[in-house]
Amino acid sequence: MNETKSLDIEVIQQKIQQESEFMDRLRSEVGRVIVGQERMIERLLIGLLADGHVLMEGVPGLAKTLTVKTLAEAIDTKFRRLQFTPDLLPADLIGTLIYDPKDQEFKTKKGPIFANIILADEINRSPAKVQSALLEAMQEHTVTIGEESYPLGDPFLVLATQNPIEQEGTYPLPEAQVDRFMLKLSIEYPNGDEELEIMRRMSSGAKASTQPVVTPEEIIKARKATEMIYMDQQVERYIVDLVLATRDPAAYGLDDLQELIAFGGSPRATICLAKTARAHAFLNRRGFVTPDDVRAMGMDVLRHRVLVTYEAEAEEVAPEDIVRRILDRVEVP
Repeated sequence: MNETKSLDIEVIQQKIQQESEFMDRLRSEVGRVIVGQERMIERLLIGLLADGHVLMEGVPGLAKTLTVKTLAEAIDTKFRRLQFTPDLLPADLIGTLIYDPKDQEFKTKKGPIFANIILADEINRSPAKVQSALLEAMQEHTVTIGEESYPLGDPFLVLATQNPIEQEGTYPLPEAQVDRFMLKLSIEYPNGDEELEIMRRMSSGAKASTQPVVTPEEIIKARKATEMIYMDQQVERYIVDLVLATRDPAAYGLDDLQELIAFGGSPRATICLAKTARAHAFLNRRGFVTPDDVRAMGMDVLRHRVLVTYEAEAEEVAPEDIVRRILDRVEVP
């Protein structure tokens, strides 16, 4: 049985090596424009492989928009940048019905959501009704205009940026929508060497342009290869334990967290953690998932799915603190 499993993993390994070749081209092309931010770029690639939307939070000026734009331009596919503003309407996003007096009938005018990669820039600058217009598109990959539903292309990926909610003029995203994002990234400042290189590049004249180096077909093939990656039952159990620990921490010996968590991760968190762990293994050219893959993705999958209580807020305990404790204290197989 073990020999059969080893042979299967070897076949998967060969498939991964074959289908992951384009990743080097993609990273190289993005690196011509973006300095540093390797973690953000890696997480965006994981979202691409795992077919999941990504929410990026950070103060202005950290190259969130530029990174997404560069990544989209490096893929030979349809890209749309949507600037969210307080006066944006749902129809501006998904489209609407327009009356044609000549034919005396309503005709559908599709909105900019009909693309493969969507950059929802400063998504928390618009009120809830606009943010909610994205829900169907993100979950079902369809858009309803009038009485008709229209399928979106494949791949379809929403990469959203937001400024921290304590900044003026922003609206917190509805919990239902936040949960639709597979990953939530917290974007950090670059280090000193990276900032020096950024300054030199951006203040010395012409900026590097990006050329398409990857096709959508390569991404779809890579997704299928990612789904084949082997995951042992112990790793599967570990994923379930991590998510269950966000709902009932006392059952895992985390009694000190019981009064700090209002709501834990849903089954969607479990699914997302499994998918992203496989994608992380794919990026590392492995045909099997290890607990380290799960731990690497745990924070970005769970931080926006753990809602804290008033007691936690009073003690200034953030969701990240809780997730960190769970990752540190739940037994690793």
